[in-house]
Amino acid sequence: QVQLVESGGGLVQPGGSLRLSCVTSGFNFSWFGMKWYRQGPGKEREFVAAVTSDGGVKKYSDAVKGRFTISKDNYKRTLSLQMNSLKSDDTAVYYCMAFRADGSREYWGQGTQVTVSS
Repeated sequence: QVQLVESGGGLVQPGGSLRLSCVTSGFNFSWFGMKWYRQGPGKEREFVAAVTSDGGVKKYSDAVKGRFTISKDNYKRTLSLQMNSLKSDDTAVYYCMAFRADGSREYWGQGTQVTVSS
């Protein structure tokens, strides 16, 4: 059974940091690229960051570039997102997603809530 379980969300003040984790099972993690998406209140789901299957290439949306860092640990089967200098606009449910580069497979987690507020 495929599982992607996010954790690490919570309430943080503007300028603070959080580290999200996505622990996976049930599929060959090292064969999959990984992404983080988020969906803020009243907004559509948007891309945040991506990493290739070997962890070597990373991409970020303009909104988070320079503040967030995505990392992939194939040994621990875990995806992480280090979020620094958080802003109120970062408030959203954050989802991890696994994908095959050929488009043949795609798996989603259930999401973790991040709220940035004073």
